[in-house]
Amino acid sequence: MDDAICRYAAQADEVWHAGDIGSENVLESLSQSSITLRAVFGNIDDTSLRKKWPEDAVFEIEGLKVWITHIGGYPGKYVRRVQQKWNSIKPGLFICGHSHILKVMYDSKNACLHMNPGAAGIHGFHQVRTALRFQVRAGKVENLEVIEFGKRAQPL
Repeated sequence: MDDAICRYAAQADEVWHAGDIGSENVLESLSQSSITLRAVFGNIDDTSLRKKWPEDAVFEIEGLKVWITHIGGYPGKYVRRVQQKWNSIKPGLFICGHSHILKVMYDSKNACLHMNPGAAGIHGFHQVRTALRFQVRAGKVENLEVIEFGKRAQPL
């Protein structure tokens, strides 16, 4: 676990992980730094992580309904599983991972902010390690910022 990531996590009230955890040690490091940790498993996560963490985290915070899942797609191109559950959840903020591509966009059809924080880990095909930091107040996302942790380590 990168010390820089832990320093940012220590400043947060909550840390949300959108899957591809890799190791329980990652979440243990983050949970020591933060009041609340929410996570979902990703496609690379083993059985032990899949037993401990859900596929979807749906919750309300400060009047904002949040849905976090790993494989979600993008506005206009959500995966079938997400499309099938959308109307029963109706999030105001949808967060997914999987692509390792940082992207924030508004889904006007569903009146929802879509976020993919990219990837902060040292493994994967992403070039730069990223995360998102923001505040939620009165049902809205505020003060959104992209955090870059430098280049991903190259394979040996």
